[in-house]
Amino acid sequence: MMDVIYVLFGQGHTLDPLQMGLRAIAIFVIALVLIRVSGRRSFGQRSPFDSVVVILLGATLSRAIIGASPFIATVGASFLIVLCHRMLAWACMRSRRFELLVGGSEREVYSDGKFNAREMHAALVTRTDIEETVRQETGSRSLENVAAAILERNGEISVIRKQA
Repeated sequence: MMDVIYVLFGQGHTLDPLQMGLRAIAIFVIALVLIRVSGRRSFGQRSPFDSVVVILLGATLSRAIIGASPFIATVGASFLIVLCHRMLAWACMRSRRFELLVGGSEREVYSDGKFNAREMHAALVTRTDIEETVRQETGSRSLENVAAAILERNGEISVIRKQA
């Protein structure tokens, strides 16, 4: 049985195209399982916390496809990354302080007709960044109808319109 696995999946750096293709299919299925274990959050919210999982899984699982690292060890490490993410997400749900530490907090960068230079500087956001988002979300160059602009934890700027 092990001989068949070695013939089909190869080992080490000497993989032929068929072996690499079979590894890619296996990793595709394994990645889908890991995503299901991780939960929708890691691929839905796009926060820095969740992006780390995406980057690490891609980097780690790619090594199993090309044979740069042992297949089983790579899959095991990927599972531990997902498990760690899930445990941190669970801890964030139970502790607001931990959530702020891991995920950060939003910053109000514009409010009541004024740019908040301190928040903008801390977040490395420029006036141009805010104005661009206002144009995209309101279809207007004017900030006249904008009550606030908030840099969200995921890095996007939300625009809150003034009440009519």
